[in-house]
Amino acid sequence: MKRGLFISIEGPDGSGKSTQIRLLKEYLSKNGRQAILTREPGGTIISEKIREIILDKKYIEMDPMTEALLYAASRCQHVAEVIKPALEEGKTVICDRFVDSSIAYQGYGRQLGEAVRIINEYAVAGCMPDITFLLKVEPSVGKKRIREEEQDRLEKEKLEFHNAVFTGYLELEKLYKDRIIGIDASKGIDEISNEIILQIQNFIEG
Repeated sequence: MKRGLFISIEGPDGSGKSTQIRLLKEYLSKNGRQAILTREPGGTIISEKIREIILDKKYIEMDPMTEALLYAASRCQHVAEVIKPALEEGKTVICDRFVDSSIAYQGYGRQLGEAVRIINEYAVAGCMPDITFLLKVEPSVGKKRIREEEQDRLEKEKLEFHNAVFTGYLELEKLYKDRIIGIDASKGIDEISNEIILQIQNFIEG
């Protein structure tokens, strides 16, 4: 059986990922592709438990490396239990965030550098997205889209942190230009969706 397609959707907080993921799933389903939606951190029982710890606003004392290792642990279980089996069954996997998030948030935002990439090489075990959509929006704009009472531990970080994360994403876009496709997330919902669908069509046909 032919391996399935692995799509990840990335972007700063408030970039509109959830809406675009839903629209992409609808498009793929209408066109006969069996697609599953999943997210990071999360996607399995174990990974969702880790997610609760990572994003809990109470844990303000969490060390940056602890945070990075928890993300990697969640991802390792997610890949082994959900992503790899689905791809082997020929399904399309749409993942809300993947390893690029860790490099941007912990590598750049927490300034942990190459350590994040190294530990995540073990976590993903060679399983990387075929195509990644980076929804780009200025952090100052994205943060305003999330009500303060709904913000999790990372979303509540200062703007300087989110600016560093955004810089990380832009660096990744340049570094992996064959995989990461940047999209202006300030455009309208339908315009963004159409751009993503066109890129997916080109990728599948190509």
